[in-house]
Amino acid sequence: MQTAITQGIKVSVEVFFHPQQSQPAASQYVFAYRITIENQSKHTVQLLRRHWHIFDTWRMNVREVEGAGVVGQQPILEPNQQHQYVSGCHLHSEMGWMNGTYLMQRLSDEQTFQVDIPTFKMIVPSKLN
Repeated sequence: MQTAITQGIKVSVEVFFHPQQSQPAASQYVFAYRITIENQSKHTVQLLRRHWHIFDTWRMNVREVEGAGVVGQQPILEPNQQHQYVSGCHLHSEMGWMNGTYLMQRLSDEQTFQVDIPTFKMIVPSKLN
């Protein structure tokens, strides 16, 4: 598990390879990731946007994904609350990684700030041997 804390917001990531959804002969490798966002600050915050960098070792390809919220939600987190969601990514190679930021807003003063999403690797387990 990878973890980063920015301004009291803790982001943890767990990665899972899905062999049943992957098709190696077609260069399609499917990964899921579970993200837990925990508000360790004293402020109520809302997640407004996400910005991802996805690196695929196939042709050294980098994609960017940006948009509102996460999986259709813009969760509000009071102090000591957490939000967890699962999403996924497909790669054309057996290895890659992702990182990015969330744009958050403190509800008390409407100030926005960026929260780091730690870099996490996506590797087909057979490549780890």
